[in-house]
Amino acid sequence: MSLERKDERLIILDTETTGINPRDGHRIVEIGCVEMINRQLTGRNYHVYVKPTINGQQFQMDQEVINIHGLTDDFLSDKPVFSQIANDFIEFIKGAELVIHNAKFDVGFMDHEFTMMRKGLPMTYDICTVTDTLKISKDEFGSPKTLDYLARFYKVDKLVDRTYHGALIDAQLLAFVYVEMTRKQAALNLTTGEGDAEDQTAIRRLSSDRNKLKIIRASADEIVKHEERLAIIKEKGSAPIWQ
Repeated sequence: MSLERKDERLIILDTETTGINPRDGHRIVEIGCVEMINRQLTGRNYHVYVKPTINGQQFQMDQEVINIHGLTDDFLSDKPVFSQIANDFIEFIKGAELVIHNAKFDVGFMDHEFTMMRKGLPMTYDICTVTDTLKISKDEFGSPKTLDYLARFYKVDKLVDRTYHGALIDAQLLAFVYVEMTRKQAALNLTTGEGDAEDQTAIRRLSSDRNKLKIIRASADEIVKHEERLAIIKEKGSAPIWQ
């Protein structure tokens, strides 16, 4: 995972769908995105409900799917189809780094929707870079963790009401999780240049007219003891690197 650059634009994204496999005709029914710049939420969101269709007719969802995201066929019946929102969606995410939990799933559905339009639209990786927090969790914990697990682990689960797993709600929760799970990497993101007074990660350059540091040289006795210690290290089979 690359460290974030100053002013890097992140889009935390989640989708809800009619099922788990677009090859079986399943479609996106909700897209939720929140924008972050410099690891701070900007307040800009992209959120849309989408009417799923198959062969020109509305896709009828199974009740178990409806129970997960709470979106009914009736609720989606007057919503725009994907082709009506595609350009606005692409414009919002274009050039950003997408942060997605289980990106393979969401990107697979997004690419399927782009392909279904048959208008030569670019695929997701042609529009954005993608960071998968599921893979990050595997690196951190030794096995991939769910968003629910990560939210509880980082103690951000109470920040969002998740009665249903809505796309915008989950994107907001993932934003809080992402900030916590990448906090160490962000702390290492040193920048060159002067930096702002409040930028705690910027390299701070000392004034050229500052007092010179006092050099304290080792005494003769200290040098002898140092040589004796290096000899002991050498006898034990190591090669001293301080000579």
